[in-house]
Amino acid sequence: MARTLAIYNQIQSLRERYFKVAHKKEALITLLFETETAEQVYNSNAIENSTLTLEETEKILLQIDLDRYISERELFEARNLARVVEYINRKAKEGELTLEKILLLHKMLISNIRDDIAGRFREKGEWVRVADHIALAPGQVVGALESMLVSYQGSYSENIIKRIANLHLTFEKIHPFVDGNGRVGRAINNYILIREGFVPINIKFIDRTQYYNAFEEFNRGGRTSIMEELVGKAITNSYHKRLAYLEEREIITLNAYAKREKLSHSNLINKAHRQTIEAFLEKGVWKIGIPISS
Repeated sequence: MARTLAIYNQIQSLRERYFKVAHKKEALITLLFETETAEQVYNSNAIENSTLTLEETEKILLQIDLDRYISERELFEARNLARVVEYINRKAKEGELTLEKILLLHKMLISNIRDDIAGRFREKGEWVRVADHIALAPGQVVGALESMLVSYQGSYSENIIKRIANLHLTFEKIHPFVDGNGRVGRAINNYILIREGFVPINIKFIDRTQYYNAFEEFNRGGRTSIMEELVGKAITNSYHKRLAYLEEREIITLNAYAKREKLSHSNLINKAHRQTIEAFLEKGVWKIGIPISS
């Protein structure tokens, strides 16, 4: 609890800095959103066992031919999820998250992949397994989702880390769809964050083990501490990146920074993973923004 509160206070401080420097820089902010789309798509799909690399994902979104054959499903998974990411970036502030909105996101994601289930919740006879348990009966899905949204909307006294962690874990435990639950769930996180004035997050493929451990912790005892840590670090990472650009800092790799300052690179990497320095992961490389000498 103390650790989550410390991260939350750090996020509030970063958020204040962000709002101060974001004024009249809408074009740069939009550009940052756009350049992150491929990373969002790559990481979310990779968590679901997609074979696409980040470079291949970028090529697909830029409509550049790949050097190898990929399935039609993986092609549409990349393109469709990019549409979802872009839609959320543009539309999240316009309306509350509702069941209808969740269904719309799912339809965008699954269209041309499985049109028979796109944009609808599980129906009679459609059971799914979630890790080591069977998800709720199809007839219980809508009621559980409605309770999830009510619980979220009634928890404004809680900090954003805990609220997002609890909602995401609950959504994935319900597993309302036949397919696409993980990607829709991670997209919903960003819908809420953007709507409430925070920056979007990118749960990385390299954190997949911790991510799945969070579900195990929640399913066994209802605890959210692992997911809170993951969400908190993802939010600070996102702010660190944006502030480096918006504050017009010199952006260099953490390796170059270590050499320049004669510091231990491995020690800096450890601090970056814990987000105790203002480093951020961009296209798989740890970077940091430092003030430009006058």
